[in-house]
Amino acid sequence: MILLDGGDSWQLVMQPDHADLAAQFPAAWGNAEFAPLRQRESMITAAARHDDGWCVRERWLEVDDDGRPVSFIEVDAVSHMAFYRAGIVDVTRRDTYAGLMCAMHGAGLYRQRYGAQPELGRLPDAEPHKDLVDAFLSEMEDSYADRRRQLGIGENEQWAGYKLLQLFDRLSLYFCGIPKLSDDAVHVLPAVPMDYEDKETEMALTPLASFEPFAPRHVRIDPYPFVESPMAFRMDRRVFAKRAWTSEEFRRELRETPTETIEIRAER
Repeated sequence: MILLDGGDSWQLVMQPDHADLAAQFPAAWGNAEFAPLRQRESMITAAARHDDGWCVRERWLEVDDDGRPVSFIEVDAVSHMAFYRAGIVDVTRRDTYAGLMCAMHGAGLYRQRYGAQPELGRLPDAEPHKDLVDAFLSEMEDSYADRRRQLGIGENEQWAGYKLLQLFDRLSLYFCGIPKLSDDAVHVLPAVPMDYEDKETEMALTPLASFEPFAPRHVRIDPYPFVESPMAFRMDRRVFAKRAWTSEEFRRELRETPTETIEIRAER
């Protein structure tokens, strides 16, 4: 659950809805500057399913001692690794390429996205469970070479695919309001592959609409990676008036509150 404070209300985006938005970006990817995706359908699958494990957690959401919904960045590390592992196993069974991307995504969250997001911290209680974290990382990372052999791909393609998945994830998070920025702030995403031969760029997101008060619905992207400009994407969210809940009350209200679909527009 991606939770954003809007002053007198909360915006809530469930992880599957965040992933549905992320999957719309590879489906629209590619132009004269950005090479078309290899294994395009598998990359769409990886983006759509990179956070599948969260479905377990979000079946039984909680509030904290103040009655505030517990956000995805506050989950305990032991549960986090367990449900990510389960999601990775199921994706891999269905699509080996998407499984590799999702395994790298899960491990990368404990590696600052392999250097692509140095400010990314570990979950609050990860350090006391260092042995479990190290075992999770070894399990994922030790599998990369075998997964590559099964797919017949090289490391360049593996890492380009991973960085693209992180871009799709972070673009979706931006439109979910993570990080929360001022209306005039340009958000820069590093290490964006332009091809599969190490050509990379930084991508700047400039809001053309207010954070309203959650996140802009209209942005300029430079350099622009999609097949057409402008492009329209959609995101499902819920908005709740702020109040203190019990966990049971919050889960009931969540079930009874319909999602709202908003349109997001990106242009050169």
